[in-house]
Amino acid sequence: MSTAEIRQRLHKYIDKAADKKLKAIYTLLQNDIDYDGYLTEEQMTELDRRSYEIENGLAKTYTWEETVEVARQKLKEHRGGK
Repeated sequence: MSTAEIRQRLHKYIDKAADKKLKAIYTLLQNDIDYDGYLTEEQMTELDRRSYEIENGLAKTYTWEETVEVARQKLKEHRGGK
């Protein structure tokens, strides 16, 4: 069944569904319905670019351990080397 057919069947069902079923459907889909897309097209493009670079070894990445060590070192420097 194509997406267009599914959409059409769902529209017909929703138009005739009992209130109790409509509320249940809404509850199941509420997060998707309320989601307004908080990322702009430009932000999505940037995320796609960065993902591509990471997946293809074109970007410098760090392990969790390396990240923690750098953070600790910066904190130590900030506190005056204590």
